[in-house]
Amino acid sequence: MIAIVDYGMGNVRSLANAFAYLGEEVVVTDQPQVMDDAERIVLPGVGAFGDAMRAMGEKGVIEPLNRQVMELRKPLLGICLGMQLVARQSVEHGNHQGLGWIDARVERLAPAPPLKVPHVGWNSLDFPESDWLFQGIRRQEANFYFVHSFHMVCARPEDRLATTDYGGDVTAVVRRGNILAMQFHPEKSQDNGLRLLQNWVNWSAGC
Repeated sequence: MIAIVDYGMGNVRSLANAFAYLGEEVVVTDQPQVMDDAERIVLPGVGAFGDAMRAMGEKGVIEPLNRQVMELRKPLLGICLGMQLVARQSVEHGNHQGLGWIDARVERLAPAPPLKVPHVGWNSLDFPESDWLFQGIRRQEANFYFVHSFHMVCARPEDRLATTDYGGDVTAVVRRGNILAMQFHPEKSQDNGLRLLQNWVNWSAGC
């Protein structure tokens, strides 16, 4: 069973529908006992970093998430803002502490004109085609849907699995151990996005 964490700031319905389409049992929850029963955890997010951390604190999901991800080592998938929340810090509207699961800092996008912020739309990825996450996806057809104004700057280059070009190199996917996170929206990225979600569901190595 897959638990999608509901703290009031994620596009949980579309994600739940995507996993259900793949034939997976999925539940949207903020209850620690449901996370205990889940085999995998999804952390979504839409909005501002500081607001999201406050909302998770008010919902009481931070400590349960730390237990599931860092102690029990369950597979965790972060999506969009959910990816940024796994970083140590964000400078969005001030300085905010994140979950700290990935040694990274979230900074504002600053592409040269005529590119605009937020970055909204389809972009291609640069990624290792041999990696299990991208099984069944050809690099020349690897387009995914982005909506973001901030991006993750990783302290360790090995945590970056895929990048995109938006006036410069932008982190698109990070992975460390059981933690995987994507800046784009796989649930809005048609067949390629569904393929990534299925590959993540199929993955068990190292967890």
